[in-house]
Amino acid sequence: MRPPALQSSYSSGTSDTPLLGDTIGANLARTAAAHPDREALVDRAGGVRLTYREFDAMVDRVALGLLDLGVTKGDRVGVWSPNRAEWVYTQYATARLGAVLVNVNPAYRTHELEYVLNQAGISVLVSAPSFKTSDYAAMIEEVRGRCPDLREVVLFDGPAWTDLLTAGEAGDPARLAGIEAALSPDDPINIQYTSGTTGFPKGATLSHHNILNNGFFVGELCGYTKFDRICAPVPLYHCFGMVMANLAATTHGACVVLPGPGFDPAATLDAVQAERCTSLYGVPAMFIAELALPDFGDYDLSSLRTGIMAGSPCPVEVMREVMGRMGMREVSICYGMTETSPVSTQTRRDDSVERRVSTVGRVGPHLEVKVVDPDSGITVPRGTPGELCTRGYSVMLGYWDMPERTAEAIDAGRWMHTGDLAVMDDEGYVGITGRIKDMVIRGGENVYPREIEELLHTHPDILDAQVIGVPDEKYGEELMAWVRMRDGVDPVTADDLRAFCEGRIAHFKIPRYVHVVDEFPMTVTGKVRKVEMRERALRLLG
Repeated sequence: MRPPALQSSYSSGTSDTPLLGDTIGANLARTAAAHPDREALVDRAGGVRLTYREFDAMVDRVALGLLDLGVTKGDRVGVWSPNRAEWVYTQYATARLGAVLVNVNPAYRTHELEYVLNQAGISVLVSAPSFKTSDYAAMIEEVRGRCPDLREVVLFDGPAWTDLLTAGEAGDPARLAGIEAALSPDDPINIQYTSGTTGFPKGATLSHHNILNNGFFVGELCGYTKFDRICAPVPLYHCFGMVMANLAATTHGACVVLPGPGFDPAATLDAVQAERCTSLYGVPAMFIAELALPDFGDYDLSSLRTGIMAGSPCPVEVMREVMGRMGMREVSICYGMTETSPVSTQTRRDDSVERRVSTVGRVGPHLEVKVVDPDSGITVPRGTPGELCTRGYSVMLGYWDMPERTAEAIDAGRWMHTGDLAVMDDEGYVGITGRIKDMVIRGGENVYPREIEELLHTHPDILDAQVIGVPDEKYGEELMAWVRMRDGVDPVTADDLRAFCEGRIAHFKIPRYVHVVDEFPMTVTGKVRKVEMRERALRLLG
């Protein structure tokens, strides 16, 4: 007699709530008509406070201003800026035109900026003039001559932005309505760069349908209504900010509160208190920093009900404190990737603390997940580790202008292969156990060692370099470079390497630790054994 078949590691998200068939602009217009006098956006640092009626009008104005600059459907418009109201206007304005918004990481330096401008073919770049030590205006001027597609640069706070708003004020709303009526929810409207194992980032290309629905259903699982106020200290250039905060809010008539241009724990808690926020977002390191403030007990956080923690695993003690001391009893853990708009699995409001710290929840509505054998592609039984795959409305259209990379990530059945090792339990909860490739997640930022290794190879004294992730209390993981020196030169130090990397790559990609070796541990076939390097690194770093 044949033994009973084991339940397979497959789960689909059933839902009585249908998918949204709108474009982002049409959805915003519907929300603004339903809740015209409710607050939509608060930018505390910028002194901006807009109702839905005012926000909808500002989005139209920016869209008409971009139209005056010659932006049409399918054109790529870059946005390079920390969090501010203008970022949000640009997000919704480009969607109204059917232009493709390209998110540029505020930490990028000239090398990365030039690559993204050319790879995406950006014709118009809107940017903050500067932020902290980043002089964006100077970096743009430095690369502009090497970016043939770039024809317009509009700096926030400058005359070009004022001119854009003036042109938008004088523009014809009927013309914009005609353009919007000809858009499809399946049109590409966003490119987000994710570090590539080939050494250069890949542009995950997302549609209205992808991100509008993901924002909506993430909000549904958080229980959002028009009465919710989301405090978003997470970056807008990530899906965490522009999808899970902005689109979750505008699909529910809720309000987004930006506490500042970059993360500051005191400014974040001050925003929660002053704006009576009901929801707070962050990676675990952000919540740890907030809880560690000496005057934490002085903040009135009684308005908080929920929030989202994502980006890296949450320690159990932190989760208990977030639910207890911060009052976020319904806080949700989300898992996903840029290529899936981003969220594939999410914990539910009534899940236990144990579920929220040991798993990344269950599959979201209208999505499918499965765990497969990485070699055969066959779905494994529940409880067996394998590669997590996602399918459904959230899977990206592809990597911009990279058909081969797209085919490597999305199979013939339209399953997105995440590269993450996972286990699914009998109730369909997914636990992430590791990564098939060597990606390092540092403070919520995905870092691929290959890109850093290629840069280190350009150092005149370094013969070879390998980069690995090592555990870190603050960031989850930190970067460690193992290097082989050329004959007759002094060994490099961590300070030497930092000085070499600064200005060439983003700060979060610069290795914290350096270990100089004569040889790397190798397999018999000549491949570097990063597993052994990590084991040895743990002993070296104590």
